Amino acid sequence: MHTQTMRPCRHQRSLPIAALFLALSMTAVSLAGATTPAAQEISKGAQPEGSIGAFLGEPRLEMGQVFVKERFPNVVVAVDGTVLATWGTSSLRLRRSEDGGETWGKTITIAKGFQGGGLTVDERSGDVIAFIEDRHPPAPLRIYRSKDHGKTWKRQKTVVGKDGKGNVPAMHMNDHGITLRHGKFRGRLLRPSRWYAGKNDQSKWPEHYTNAVYSDDGGQTWSASAPFPAMGTGEATVAELSDGTIYYNSRRHWAEPGANPRRRWTARSTDGGKTWTNLVFCTALPDGPQDTNYGCMGGLARLPMAGRDVLFFSNCDSPRGRNHGTIWASFDGGRTWPIKRLVFARSFGYSSLVSGRPGTKSAGLAYVHFEGGPQGGSTVARFNLAWVLGGVRTGDGQVPAWASK
Repeated sequence: MHTQTMRPCRHQRSLPIAALFLALSMTAVSLAGATTPAAQEISKGAQPEGSIGAFLGEPRLEMGQVFVKERFPNVVVAVDGTVLATWGTSSLRLRRSEDGGETWGKTITIAKGFQGGGLTVDERSGDVIAFIEDRHPPAPLRIYRSKDHGKTWKRQKTVVGKDGKGNVPAMHMNDHGITLRHGKFRGRLLRPSRWYAGKNDQSKWPEHYTNAVYSDDGGQTWSASAPFPAMGTGEATVAELSDGTIYYNSRRHWAEPGANPRRRWTARSTDGGKTWTNLVFCTALPDGPQDTNYGCMGGLARLPMAGRDVLFFSNCDSPRGRNHGTIWASFDGGRTWPIKRLVFARSFGYSSLVSGRPGTKSAGLAYVHFEGGPQGGSTVARFNLAWVLGGVRTGDGQVPAWASK
């Protein structure tokens, strides 16, 4: 089995080009009689949230190429700690890392078709769910399930319901889904989605909007949330905070005349992702290069720390062009973003972000899978909070003292 090894930034080496790794300082209706989310338990394989200490220690940033050609990255961590990276436009391809991202196994083809946004890990069963669209949407959707942490996949019958406007959402390049862990909706699956207004064309952008789909029966049926409260949005990502609030962060393709479309829209949900309120224009986070209104898919993840709401966000931080891939950190659930650190200065496009799981080989790390990197194609960089804390202060809030102890 061909593998690739990520080298720490302090051990830069010359390797053959095939193995080169550059290390840098781096809505369906609910089924009658379905079990309620509150009664569903999280899988024994999903460890409880831990302390901040696992994410500190010696700063770490390592990166390596995972795929070549094509586009569209995603990354999740299965309940056993296996890191799953997916990619592709002609078929959805996957590579697995069972050692926390140190090496990667052979490429697995899930199915022909277009990467339909992010995978979703069901923390109750341990299953992983993949969304595949026949082509760039609007397009027919197929859903596949793995019961062995991404090794094998089988297509399942699935119902995705209409939203309040009568539209069935598309999935393409909204980031990965999550299993809710807190409050009365514990166990619910939730992932961002979008409405294309019938066509992916600039003339239609003012009619586009994001939303979310959620499932209370393990991903067999999905209901659609209310639309996100800003038009012209697409390619969103979500995180659950420690009190059960859902934080929603969305790319913008369009803004009303006079508005600035080059920063991110955010909102929140207190009903498990059914409705969205508290719309905020997040001036601290860029929506891709600042020379275009087009935006760029970014990644979002909450670190699994009990009682804390530390979030990471990824996107390019550049005046022009998709480059200068950067990680921002928030310590108050996305209200402020006081520190950022550069991951890679050259090519950096779409990105997906996830945190590792306590009690596994991924513990204490976060993973960003992005278009570009030292060798092109796709790159996965793994890093910890200690590395991010060595970055640049943004002036948007303060880094709390507890974050660096």
